[in-house]
Amino acid sequence: MAHPNTLVFVDFASDDVNAARAFYAEVFNWEVEERIPDIFARIVPGQHFLNPDGTPSEIGSLHMGISNAADTRPRPPSADIEPTHLNPGGRSMRAWIMVSPDDTFDRILEAAERLGATILWRDHFWTEFGGANASFLDPWGNQLMLWSHELGVEVDEETHEVIGDVPLPDGWTIE
Repeated sequence: MAHPNTLVFVDFASDDVNAARAFYAEVFNWEVEERIPDIFARIVPGQHFLNPDGTPSEIGSLHMGISNAADTRPRPPSADIEPTHLNPGGRSMRAWIMVSPDDTFDRILEAAERLGATILWRDHFWTEFGGANASFLDPWGNQLMLWSHELGVEVDEETHEVIGDVPLPDGWTIE
């Protein structure tokens, strides 16, 4: 295959699209557009990805959506609409969000929790890919993974593992 398949879109399931729109707009400062009232909204996360020198690259931000679990679209009129409910428990989709240098894990986690999210963890470092991370479940059961590369941490380009020691604040966990 000359060109691989490309990720185009990810939907977050909800049973209240309007509440989910407000949640994601406040927690991540995203533009969230109402497209089909009470059925579907489009999330426009914002800026282009950055080049290593900090300038905007040619790669624009990916868009995401919020879909009503009771009436997901698109689908042919003859298609079975089941399931029409949120995942009742267990693992579901995880979305990884790179935290902007203009924002903080603490602000995002505080806003998410205040708006009904459940914090799963914070202050953790994963040596695979060399990143700080935290995670929460939104009020609809979708798991959001916050990610940030720590300054001064060197990662091997081939193995993606950390080179040397990782200077972490007291109380952080590492794996």
